[in-house]
Amino acid sequence: MVQVLYREVKIRSYDGEKDRARVEELERGCEIVGPADRVFLFTDTLGDPICRIRNSPSFYMLVAESDNELVGVIQGSIKLVTMARLHGNLGLARVGYILGLRVAPHHRRQGVGSTLVRSLEQWFVSNHVEFAYMATDKENKASIKLFVDSLGYVKFRTPAILVNPVSPYRALHLPSHVEIKKLGTKEAKLLYQKFMSSAEFFPSDIDNILENRLSLGTWVAYYKREAWEDIRYESLSTGLEYWRGPRDWAMVSVWNSAEVFKLRVQGRAPLSCLIYTKSCRLMDRFFPCFKVPAIPDFVDPFGFYFMYGMHCEGKSSALLVRTLCQFVRNMARKSKDCKLVVTEIGARDVARLHIPHWKLLSCPEDLWCIKALNNEEQSSLQEITRSPPTRALFVDPRDV
Repeated sequence: MVQVLYREVKIRSYDGEKDRARVEELERGCEIVGPADRVFLFTDTLGDPICRIRNSPSFYMLVAESDNELVGVIQGSIKLVTMARLHGNLGLARVGYILGLRVAPHHRRQGVGSTLVRSLEQWFVSNHVEFAYMATDKENKASIKLFVDSLGYVKFRTPAILVNPVSPYRALHLPSHVEIKKLGTKEAKLLYQKFMSSAEFFPSDIDNILENRLSLGTWVAYYKREAWEDIRYESLSTGLEYWRGPRDWAMVSVWNSAEVFKLRVQGRAPLSCLIYTKSCRLMDRFFPCFKVPAIPDFVDPFGFYFMYGMHCEGKSSALLVRTLCQFVRNMARKSKDCKLVVTEIGARDVARLHIPHWKLLSCPEDLWCIKALNNEEQSSLQEITRSPPTRALFVDPRDV
């Protein structure tokens, strides 16, 4: 158990029985702070504060206490991923992901946040983690100041978070000349290893992700004029896989985040936004021929489907990417709690241009920051952060 004293603040491991209710109270206090005329998203963990890290291979949560009051929390997870090394070589790296840092408003600017991060870094180091990283909104000046200016993290990647609302009233029409096929877990694993194993942050335990109960499946899209052959091994002795796929195809997997946690809108939205939202829903319901995209009703708690592992091959794969996104959106309509389809994709990924999304709800540049936790990796970190990204970025659904 980690215990650190800093200005009368004690950092210790999270205790579910003792801390669950207090953590939820802290989360609510942190989310609703702000002007009364603004809208805020509150994360409802459904009574499980560690729900966002529970599916990771290794995870940990710390809390900060002052005079028996819980004043801060932080979470972290560890996994083995593909990363660029010196001279552009690829290799596996043990990385720690930092998320869920919260500090009570009346205890901010007192070193609580930095102490929590450093304590979590100590746990990472004790578990042989080479790099720690975190993600934040590029406009979150307080978070950037803490991690970059104070704790030595460097800006690493800027993937886009693309959000598409789900209409409960009508399904999207899919092109008749496109075939969509659901893959088995084994075949999906082989395809990912064959085509995405060189992507940054590709997890070594991709099979555990695909086999998780929250992973709803993997689908491929291709033109009906071409045939799809299941990937198979050439021989048991060599272990080499054999596959002759279509010239143009796309694939995606879907993670049911709605079963992990819910989102709730708090605050007061502008009247113009409420009128626009209501009008769009009415148009979408009664006049679907106009194809006016509607923003769902966010009054009640809602969930979302997360698309991960998006990949495409071929010069004519743009339509296939869009068709898969439409297919997932239609699938999400059947879930009463799912009101959004979300994905996060690298800045240089060719599929990014073809994913339907609402700019109003999306984030064009999510900021990832990274730090080497040992001296041996400093040179490697300097090289990969100074050079522009040249590979796709795999966003682990367990980190969402």
